[in-house]
Amino acid sequence: MKRNIKQRAIMSSYFSKVIKAGERQREFNFRQLSAGTEMKYHVDVPDDKGNRIIFQMYKDEGGRWKTSTSVLPLWIHSAEDVLNDAIAEQIQEEQLTKKK
Repeated sequence: MKRNIKQRAIMSSYFSKVIKAGERQREFNFRQLSAGTEMKYHVDVPDDKGNRIIFQMYKDEGGRWKTSTSVLPLWIHSAEDVLNDAIAEQIQEEQLTKKK
C-alpha cells in the first residue's frame, strides 16, 4: 500500500553575527522560523556566565524587528536596533543571492 506523503519545503535561514552588547562582543545566532504568513527569528546568545539566552524577534507594524519578550537582560534590549539591522541585512543578502 502506497501512501502519499505531502512534504512542504520550508526555507530556513541560519546565520550568526558578532554584535557589541553589554560592553562586550557577543555572538548572536539567528534562525528563521515560519509561522504561517508571519516570519520570526529564533535568537540565542550566551550571557556572561556562558548560559544561553533564547528569545524570538518579530516584525512590528512599522517593519522593525523587535524582541518578543520583555524579561530579557537590558543589554539585549539596548542592542535591539543592531539586531534589527543584522536581520534586515541578512534578508537583503538572501534576496540578492536568489536573483543571481
